[in-house]
Amino acid sequence: MTTGARVLPDVATLVGIRVHPIKALDPVERECTVVSPVGGLDGDRAYAIVDADGEYVNGKRTDAVHRLRSDVDLDAGLVRLGERGSEALEAFHLPEHRARLADWLSAYFGLDVDVESAPGGELTDSAVLGGDPPGATVVSTATLETVASWFPGLDIEDVRRRFRANLEVEGVPAFWEDGLVADGGVRFLIGDVAFQAVEPVPRCVVPTRDPDTGEVTDGFRERFIRKRESTLPADADPAVFEHPNVLTVLAEPDADDRGEAIAVGDSVELLD
Repeated sequence: MTTGARVLPDVATLVGIRVHPIKALDPVERECTVVSPVGGLDGDRAYAIVDADGEYVNGKRTDAVHRLRSDVDLDAGLVRLGERGSEALEAFHLPEHRARLADWLSAYFGLDVDVESAPGGELTDSAVLGGDPPGATVVSTATLETVASWFPGLDIEDVRRRFRANLEVEGVPAFWEDGLVADGGVRFLIGDVAFQAVEPVPRCVVPTRDPDTGEVTDGFRERFIRKRESTLPADADPAVFEHPNVLTVLAEPDADDRGEAIAVGDSVELLD
């Protein structure tokens, strides 16, 4: 196996910030963002679609979310929704139009749903289901490029949309982020904000699907797991890497840095 790199080159840079304002729907690219009051990223999973029992309507539950196009202007509080391939998008202002948005989504899914809200990061799967602190997921550009190379017909943008990471770092080797969860979690800086790695992110059915159609890519899961088995750190702790079906790393910002900003172009450096 190859070892996840712990050496950070001087040129390591944050080159992408992506938040998902409505859980399970399309990302929004940001030039800068702030750490939310609960420790996630402002605007990330700020809203979630839930059924009458409070269960999430997401990609794990239905592939219909992939065929739903969302265009969100976080600064204006404007959400536009429509089926992919259609030029007609319905506009909603949040939170004023929350009830109307819920009605539209109920009609789309054929299910009685509501829209709940929370500070950025509080509605991520890791926080809600795993009990982990809210945070941000981190991946290197080289990792995304390498994963794309495993699948004919996929490019790096397709892989970005399948794995839905928040923060992308350039100037480090592929699977560098795996090394961040060694020794109980490595601390690192992005700009002036300190993060601590928490755990590798386990993967569900969502990355196996075409992000536009929801169709499963034949053999995706099997090939991905086989390739990841050969790219995990040689000294991977079985208690941390319980299985190879993981990609990206969850990192928690320091509590003292809530309200602080990070931006594309910020330097990235290890603190340990």
